[in-house]
Amino acid sequence: MKKTSPMTRKARPLEKKEKKKASLKRKVEEVGHAKPYSIFSQEDVPDFPRGGASVLSRSELEEARASADAQFEVEARVSKKAKRPRKPFTSEEDLGSLFGDGSSSTLPRFANRITPKNVSVGMKIWGIISEVNAKDLLVSLPGGLKGFVKVEEASDLFLEKGGSLEKTRGSSSKENNVLECNFYVGQLVPCVVIGVAHDDKREAKGSKRIWLSLRLSLLHKGLALDSIHDGMVLMACVRSVEDHGYILHFGISCFTGFMPRSSKIDDADAMMNRGHLLQGVVSSVDRVRGVVHLSSDPDLVANGLAKDPKGLSIDMLVPGMMVNARVQSMLENGILLSFLTYFTGTVDIFNMQIQFPSATWKDDFDHSMRVRARLLFIDPTTRAVGLTLNPHLIRNKAPPVYVKAGDIFESSRVVRVDRRFGLLLEIPSSPDPTPGYVNIFDASDKEALKLEKKLKVGSNVRARVLGIRPLEGLVMCTLKASAFEGSVFAHSDVKPGMFVKGKIIAVETFGAIVQFSNGIKALCPLQHMSEFELVKPFKKFEVGAELTFRVLGCKSKRITVTHKKTLVKSKLGVLSSYVNAAVGLITHGWITKIEKHGCFVRFYNGVQGFAHRSELALDLGSEVDSTYHVGQVVKCRVINAIPGARKINLSFVLSPKRASVTDHAIKCGSIISGVVEHVTANAVMVYVGTNAYMKGKIITEHLADNRDQAELLKSLLTPGYEFKELLVLDMDGNHLFLSAKYSLVKSVEQLPSDIDQVVPQSVLHGYVCNLIETGCFVRYLGRLTGFAPKGKIVDDRTIGLSDVLYIGQSVRSHVLNVDGDTGRISLSLKQSSCFSTNVSLIQGYFVMEEQIAKLQSIRSKVSDLKWICSCKISSFIKGEIQEIKDYGVVVRLLQADPAVGFITPYQLGGTTVHTGSVVEALVLDIGMGEGIVDLSLREELLVGHKREGLEGSLSSKKRRRDECFNLELHQNVNAVVEMVKENYLVLTLPEHGHAIGYSSTSDYNTKKLPHKFFVNGQRLVATIEALPEASGAGRLLLLLKCLSEVVVSSSLKRALKKSGYNVGSLVEAEITGIRPLEMRLKFGKGLHGRIHITEVYDAGHVELKPFSNYRIGEHLTARIFEKATKSDVSSKQHIWELSIKPSMLAGSAEVADGHLVEDFDYSLGEMITCYVVKVDNEWLRLAVSCSIMGHMFVLDTSAEPSELEEFPKRFSVGQGISCFIIGIDRGKKVLRLSLHAISAKHGARHDVDDIVQPDDIGSTSSNEKASEFIHEGDFLGGRISKILPGVGGLHVQIGPHLYGKVHYTEVTEHFVPEPLSQYQEGQFVRCRVLNVDRTTKGNLHVDLSLWTPSEGTQLVSSEGHESLQEKFSKVRVEKIADLHPMMDIEGYVKSITSKGCFVMLSRHLDARILLSNLSDRYIEDPEKEFPVGKLVHGKVISVEPLSKRIDVTLKSKIGTGVSDSSVLDFESLHVGDVISGRIRRVESYGLFINIDHTNLVGLCHISELSDNHVEHIDSKYAVGQRVQAKVLKIDQERNRVSLGLKESYLGVKTNQIFTNFEMLEEVINGHGSSDDLETHTETDGFKNSPQDSARVRSFDMKSDFLILTDIKSRESVLPLEVDFGDTEDRYFGDAESGAKENSKEKKIADSSSTEKKSRRAKKKAKEEREMEIRAAEENLLDDLCPNSVDDFEKMVRGSPNSSLVWIKYMDFMLSLADVENARSIAERALNAIDIREEAEKLNVWVAYFNLENTHGKPPEEAVRKIFERALQYCDPEKLHLALLGMYERTEQYQLADELLNKMVKKFKSSCEVWLRRVENLLKQGKDDVQDILRRGLQSLPRHQHIEFISKTALLEFKCGEPERGRSLFEELLRNHPKRTDLWSVYLDQEIRIGDSELIRALFERATCLTLPPKKMKFLFKKYLTYEKSHGDESRVEYVMKKAMEFVNSTLG
Repeated sequence: MKKTSPMTRKARPLEKKEKKKASLKRKVEEVGHAKPYSIFSQEDVPDFPRGGASVLSRSELEEARASADAQFEVEARVSKKAKRPRKPFTSEEDLGSLFGDGSSSTLPRFANRITPKNVSVGMKIWGIISEVNAKDLLVSLPGGLKGFVKVEEASDLFLEKGGSLEKTRGSSSKENNVLECNFYVGQLVPCVVIGVAHDDKREAKGSKRIWLSLRLSLLHKGLALDSIHDGMVLMACVRSVEDHGYILHFGISCFTGFMPRSSKIDDADAMMNRGHLLQGVVSSVDRVRGVVHLSSDPDLVANGLAKDPKGLSIDMLVPGMMVNARVQSMLENGILLSFLTYFTGTVDIFNMQIQFPSATWKDDFDHSMRVRARLLFIDPTTRAVGLTLNPHLIRNKAPPVYVKAGDIFESSRVVRVDRRFGLLLEIPSSPDPTPGYVNIFDASDKEALKLEKKLKVGSNVRARVLGIRPLEGLVMCTLKASAFEGSVFAHSDVKPGMFVKGKIIAVETFGAIVQFSNGIKALCPLQHMSEFELVKPFKKFEVGAELTFRVLGCKSKRITVTHKKTLVKSKLGVLSSYVNAAVGLITHGWITKIEKHGCFVRFYNGVQGFAHRSELALDLGSEVDSTYHVGQVVKCRVINAIPGARKINLSFVLSPKRASVTDHAIKCGSIISGVVEHVTANAVMVYVGTNAYMKGKIITEHLADNRDQAELLKSLLTPGYEFKELLVLDMDGNHLFLSAKYSLVKSVEQLPSDIDQVVPQSVLHGYVCNLIETGCFVRYLGRLTGFAPKGKIVDDRTIGLSDVLYIGQSVRSHVLNVDGDTGRISLSLKQSSCFSTNVSLIQGYFVMEEQIAKLQSIRSKVSDLKWICSCKISSFIKGEIQEIKDYGVVVRLLQADPAVGFITPYQLGGTTVHTGSVVEALVLDIGMGEGIVDLSLREELLVGHKREGLEGSLSSKKRRRDECFNLELHQNVNAVVEMVKENYLVLTLPEHGHAIGYSSTSDYNTKKLPHKFFVNGQRLVATIEALPEASGAGRLLLLLKCLSEVVVSSSLKRALKKSGYNVGSLVEAEITGIRPLEMRLKFGKGLHGRIHITEVYDAGHVELKPFSNYRIGEHLTARIFEKATKSDVSSKQHIWELSIKPSMLAGSAEVADGHLVEDFDYSLGEMITCYVVKVDNEWLRLAVSCSIMGHMFVLDTSAEPSELEEFPKRFSVGQGISCFIIGIDRGKKVLRLSLHAISAKHGARHDVDDIVQPDDIGSTSSNEKASEFIHEGDFLGGRISKILPGVGGLHVQIGPHLYGKVHYTEVTEHFVPEPLSQYQEGQFVRCRVLNVDRTTKGNLHVDLSLWTPSEGTQLVSSEGHESLQEKFSKVRVEKIADLHPMMDIEGYVKSITSKGCFVMLSRHLDARILLSNLSDRYIEDPEKEFPVGKLVHGKVISVEPLSKRIDVTLKSKIGTGVSDSSVLDFESLHVGDVISGRIRRVESYGLFINIDHTNLVGLCHISELSDNHVEHIDSKYAVGQRVQAKVLKIDQERNRVSLGLKESYLGVKTNQIFTNFEMLEEVINGHGSSDDLETHTETDGFKNSPQDSARVRSFDMKSDFLILTDIKSRESVLPLEVDFGDTEDRYFGDAESGAKENSKEKKIADSSSTEKKSRRAKKKAKEEREMEIRAAEENLLDDLCPNSVDDFEKMVRGSPNSSLVWIKYMDFMLSLADVENARSIAERALNAIDIREEAEKLNVWVAYFNLENTHGKPPEEAVRKIFERALQYCDPEKLHLALLGMYERTEQYQLADELLNKMVKKFKSSCEVWLRRVENLLKQGKDDVQDILRRGLQSLPRHQHIEFISKTALLEFKCGEPERGRSLFEELLRNHPKRTDLWSVYLDQEIRIGDSELIRALFERATCLTLPPKKMKFLFKKYLTYEKSHGDESRVEYVMKKAMEFVNSTLG
C-alpha cells in the first residue's frame, strides 16, 4: 500500500473541501436549468411561468438552498473538529447505521434510526399523511423525514384501465380528486420506498427527496393465501362498493377479499370509495374460492396481534404490525427487542411508552420484560427493524399534537439533558403537555457543547417551536435568542398582504429568491418584480439587496411576494378571502387573463374575480386587449360575490353613473318589438324600439322553437321585417340578446331572472346554452343557469348528449335542488318529469308556419293567400283527379288554385277514382308553406260532415261550429289517427261529429329522440287544450294523454280485413298438428289457430289423454275466444285461440273487450280438472285453462312413500288429473293444488291472496296460509330433512316451506332400540298429524308421528299374563292420569348425570330415575351404562300429578328397608290418621311431606299449618325436618293426600313435643345429624356405595328444582342457574355441615366479626329465598303446562322479569327446532327484564351462550359475539365464570384453558377465579398447582390468603393429591392454630378419606390446644361424634373423660 507524507495528508482535506464547495456552488447556479420533476398540481402554482429551460419549483429551490447551506455548515464544523482529537463517544457510522439481527456478532451501541443517508429503495416505513394535494401526498416519516407519494403510486387500482385516475385525469374538482376522496390528513399508512432522488444530481447531505408508494402489490410482496389466518390484520384497498359490503384488493391477484358494511352508516362508510385504503381483521378465509373476509371493527384492528407462523420471512413484515416483544438488552439511546422468535429490532428514545422519559429511563425496563410494540420500519437489505412503544401508536392512532410551528412558550421545563446531543422539554401546551426536543445546535446562539452544566433538570426555559414530528408526537424547539426576533419566524406567521423585508439571494429567469431574516425563503415571480415587464431582471435586482415586499400568498409552505410599487404602497383594503368580498369594496388587483367578454383579476391568497366587458369602462370601439395587459395592477370595485361558489363580479367603474329612465324601460324579461337591420351567418341583428342606438341580436336557434322552421325563417328575412314580440334574454350595455321563441315569449311571467325566484320541484321553460360530456346547461333570463347531469337527461349513458339535445333547443326543465350558497341549480330533463301540460309547442309551430307562408308569398311576389280562404279545415272542396300514384292521388283544386290537393291511400277509404274525374272531398289539413291541402274521401268522415246542399252550407258550417263549441277545455276525448305528419298528427273525434284536431308527435325535450310510432286508424286518448277560435291558427289542438300499447302491423291489418272473423265466431277448421299441450288448426283463407289442452272438455270431465281421439287432417267445429297474436318471437304467423268445449260450442260464453270473459271464481277445497304442463324435481306445473296455471308440490301428490319415490314417473306432460285447491293467488291467476282430499270438518271457506310459487323459495307466509287445511289426525306425505342428534327426533318437510317435528317416541309404533337407525335424510315417510299450533304471530308448529295406532296398541297398562317384553311393546302412556305406582313402563333415556337420569315415556311425559334406582347392583359409570337414547323398562314408584313428577325404578326387586306389613297405601290410609314424616319441599303455598313407610307424598297447605297466621313459612320449617300431621283428605283418583299440622288437629301440642324430643336427642348425640341424614337417604332409596355418599346427600338436601335444572343442563335445554362465586358450596362439598356448625361457634367466640357474619348470613338467606322463588316459578310453569306460543306469551306478559319463564320459552322454541325464534326471544328477554334485575339478565345471557354454543355457526364465533355484548351490561367476573362453566360442561377444555388464562390476568384480585384455575389444572392432571398458588398469593389481597390456601387444599383432597392438601392445611394451622374452622374442615377431609389413626392423631392435637371453652366444646363434640360412629365404647368414654378433664382444668 502506498504511503503518503503528513503534509500531503494535511493538504488533501483542504483540497476536497474547496472542490466540494465549488461543486455545490456550481450546482446551485445550474439548478434552474434542469427540468423539474413537479409533483404539484397546476392549481397550486398558478402564477409560475410554464416552459423554458430554467423552470424550478419553489420547493425544489428552497431545498436546494437549504441543502447547500447545511452542507457548508457541516463542512465548517468538520474542519473545526479536525483540529481537535476525535472523541470516541460516538461516530456517524455508529449513530446513523442500521443494525440487523444478522449483521454482526456484537450488539449495537445505538438504536436504529433512519436518516436521508441510509434510506434505501425497498425499505418499508410507517408514516402519517400530513398533506393531501391534487397530484401527490406528503407523508411524515420517523425521524422527521418526509416523503412524497405520486397519485399513480397511491393505489394499484389507479393504474388499471378505466380506474379512478384515468376517469378523473384532467379534472380539478374536489369531487373528482381521487386523493382527497380516499385519503385524509392524520391517516397512518405503510409505505414502501421506491426512489431516493438527489435534486439536480447533488450529493450534499439533506438534498435527497424520498419517493414512496402505497401500492399493496409492493407492500404484500410474498404474501400467500396459505399464510393468512383468522385474527390477522391486513391492509386492503376497496376495489368496488356493493350493496352489502365492499370487494377488497390486497395487491395479490390469486385471492380477493370482502368486508360487510357497518350496522351503522357513518362518515367512515360514506368515504369508502374505490381505492380507499383500510385496515381489517381476518374473520374467516374461504380457501376454496380464494376469498378473505375482513372485519372493520376498530377495537379488533387496534388489538390485532401478529402470530408466530412457521416460515415467516422478513418480506412478510408490514409497518404498523403489532407484535409481542421481549427486552433483550439496553442501548445508549434505546432498547433492543426480540419478537416473533426470529427477529430483533430496536426502539429509540423518542418512541418509548413514556411520554417524558427522564435520565433514568433505563430503570423502567427489565431484562426479558414483555412489551407490545409496532413495527416502525423494516430494511430488507440489512434486516434492520425499528419499533415503537408509543401508546397512541399502539392503539393504532396518531399521537396528538397541541402546538404549531412558531409558538413561543415562556416556561418550558427541562426533563432530561442528553450530553452532546440536546435536551428534552415539557412544553406546557393545552389540554396536555407536549414533549419537545432541542438539538444541541439550537440550544444557544453560541456554541453549547456542555448543556448539562448550563441547563439543569427541572429548570424552566423559553422555547420556540421549530417544527413537528407527527409520527412520534414530538416537536422540535429552539432556545436561540435570535429565534424570538422578527415578525416572521415560521410559515404559519406569514399572512397575505403583510409587509416584509427580505434579502435577495438569487435572481433567475422566472423570478427572484428572497430570504427573510429568520431564514424563510420566498419567491417573487418575474411579473411581480416590477410594474412593467422586465427583459433583464438581473440589472433591476442585485443579489444581496434588501427590499420591501408584500406577501401575495402562502400555500403548502410556498410563499409568494410582490415588489410592484402600486401594491406595495397601496393603502386600500386587502382582499384575501371570498368571504371578505363585500359589495362595494374597492381594492387593488392585477390582471391575469384577458378574454373577449372580459378579464380575470387576481387578488391576495389566490382570490380571483371577473370583470365583464361592460364593466371595463372601455371607449366606444375599443377592445379589451388593447386597453389592458396581463400583469397590470388595476383598481376595481366588487359589485357581486357568491362565496360558496368562489365567484366575484368586478367593475373597473369605481363610481357607477345613474341609469336613465329609458334604460329602465327595457330589462331582462321585457317583451319588445324589433326591426331587422341585417342578417349574418349565425344571427339576425335588429333595432329595438324607438332607440336606434339600442341593438339586439337574435341567434338562429332563437328564431323559433322548431329548428327547421328557424333555419327557413332566417333564409326568408330581409332588412325591415318587424318582429312583433321579442323577449329580452340578456343585456350588455346597449346590446340586447333577444329570442323569438314562442314558448319563451308566452311563459315570460314564469321565467326567473334571479336564483331567489327559482322554486324547487317546479317546471320551467328555458333553452340549452351549452353541452358538455357530463351534462347540459339550461339558461333562463340573464345569466341565470342551471345544470342537468347526463343521468338526469337520458337513462342510457352510452348515448351522447349531442344525439339528444342541441345548443339553443327549447326545453322544459324540472328543478331538483337550489343551493343559494353556491348559486347552483340542479335540473332534470327527463320526459317523465318535464312533459308538456299545454299545447304551446304545436301552437307555436302553426303560428310560425303562417308567418313563413306570408314571407314566402312576399318573396314569390304573390300579394296574398286567397286560396286559403277557400280551403277551411273541415270544409268540403271540389277537385279534379289529376294523377294517381302508389303513394296517393293528386287533385287539382277547382276553387283554390294554385294549391294542390292530395289524398293518401288510407283516406281513399276504398273509393275507386279515375284520372279526370271530379270529386268532393273533406279538408283535413292545410300546408300553407308548401301549398298542399290534405283531403279525405273516407265514407265515415264524409257522412259525419255531409252537407244537405249548397244552400245549406252556412247552416252546415254553423252546425259544425256548434259541435266544436260543445267541446270543453281539458276534456278527455277518444281520437283516431287520420294522418301522420313529420311534426304532428291529424286526428278525428268520432264521438264528437268527427271533429278534426291536431297533436304534436314529440315534446320539447324529445325532439331529437325517435318519435312514437303511429299508424292510421290507431285509437288514442287525448285532452283538449285549445279550441279553434283560441288557438290562433283556427285549429282544434289536442294533447296526447296516452298512446296505445299495441302497434297494429300492416300484415295483421290485412288479415283482419280479409277474414271477417271476430271473437265468438264459429269456424270450420282442419287439424294440422297435434302436440302434447295443443292442437294446431287452419281455417278461413290462410288463418291459423290452436286449441289448448284445457279447451277440449268442460270442467269435471277427466280424460287421461284429451287429444287421443283426434287425428291430423280431421275437420271439426270450433269457436274463437281470443284475437290473433304472434305465437312466438321468431314466427310471423298470427295464431287465433280456439275452443271445442261443449259449453263453448253451445254459445254460453260472454264476449267483452275483444275476448271471451273467463271467470276466476275458485274457492279453497274445490275439486277441479287440470293437465300436466311440466314435471320438475319437486313440482308439477299444471294448466287449469289457457290463462290460469296451477302448481302442485311433490308432497301434495300422495301420502304413501312408495308413490312419492316414483313421483317423476307417475306423471307425464298432457296427463289430465283431478285435484283440490289449497291456495289461490287472484292477482297472478295461479292456484296451489293437491291430490289430498279435504275432509268435511275443514269445510270453512277462506280466500288466500298469495300462494307459494315454485320459484318463490324465500317466502313462508303463503305456505302457512295453505297449511290451514292441516289438522290433527290427517295423514300427509313427508320427507326427512334432518335427523337430530341424541333423542332430538326428526325434522320432516310436509310442504314447500313447512316443516314438522317427530318426537323420539313417535318414530316407531313400538318402543325399539335405536329407532332412528332405519331412517335417513331425504327419505319419504307417511306422517300422522298429532298437533298443529298456530301462534298470534303467524308461526306454525306441527307435531307429527310416523306410526299409526293399531288394535294391538294400548294407551294404558295391560292386565294380561304376557311376558314382560310383550307387555311393554303394547303399552303407551300419554297422560299422567294413566300412571299409578307399580305400573310397568318403558321409555328412552333422555339425559344422564351423576345423580340419576330422565326417561322419556312419551312426547309429553318424562320420568326421573334416581341413581339408587338405576340397578340392583352398584353402577360405577352411569353415563356409560345408560347412554342417551337407550331403551329401558321399569316400574313407577310414585306419581305427583300436581307437579307432574314421576319417579321410576329399574330395580327388579323394589324395597324400602321396612317390612311389607308396615307399608301403607291409599286403601290402608284413612282420613283422621296421624302420620309422621319428613318435609320434602317448602313452597310459598305449603309443605310437601314424605309419609313414613310409604311412597306417598302429601301436601299441607299454608292454611293448614297452624291455628295462627304463618307469615314466613320458610323461617319456621326446613327441608328434612320431621313433623307429625293429620290426614285431612284422600283423593285416590288423583293420587293426592291433603295433610294438616294445626295444633288443634294433633291434640295436646304433639308436634311441639316431638320437636322438643328431637332437640333433646340432638343435644345427647352432640349435634350429630348424620344418623338422620342416613335414614332419610335410605328412605328415599339412595342406598349406594360410600364413594357416592357425599353426592347423595347433596342431591337430597337440595330441592327437586335444582336437580331438574342440573340434569336438564346436560341436554339441549338451556341452563337456568349458574353458580357465581359460591365457593363454599362448590369447594367444601360434604364439609358444608361442619363449616356451618363451626361458623356458629366462631360467631360466639369472635365478637369482632359478628356484624360481618350477620351480613353473610343475610346474604345467604337472600340467596336461599331467591332459590325458593325460582323453584316456585318452575312449579308454576309445571302446573300451568304451557304447550303453545300463546301460553308462553301470556306468561311473559305476566312475569316479564322472570328469567325462568323466558328461558322455558326459549327451550320450547328449541324443541320445535325454531332456532331463530329462540334467539329473538332471548333478545326480547334482555330488553324486557328490568335493568335492576341483574341476576335475571345474567341468567338469560348464560342461556344465550348455551343456545349459540349448540346452534351457532360457527359456535365459537357466535358465543364470542354474544359474550362481548353481554360484557357491556353484566358483571364481567360473573360473566366470565358463567362462560367458563359452559365450556367445562360441554367439555371444551381448550377454550376453557384460554379463558382461564385471560381471567387470572383480568381478575387478579378474585379468589374465585384463582380457585377455578386450580380446579381446572387438577381435573386435567397437571402439576402446575404450586405455580398458580404462588401467583395467586402475589395477586390476592392479604385477607384472602387463608381462604385461598384452604380451598386449594380442599381441591387437592377432592381432585388431586391428599398429601399436598395436608401440607397446605398444616402450614395454615402452624400460622393460625386457633382457627377452629380450619381444624373442622381439615378433620372433615381426613374423615372422608378414612385413616382412623391419622384422624385420631389430628383430634388429639386439636383438643390439646388452649382455646376458649366454646371452641373447645365444638372440637370435643366433633371428636365424640366421630367415635360414636367409628369407634367403640372405650373410645367414647375416653373422649368424654378428656372433655371432663378440660372442663375441670378450666374451672379450676
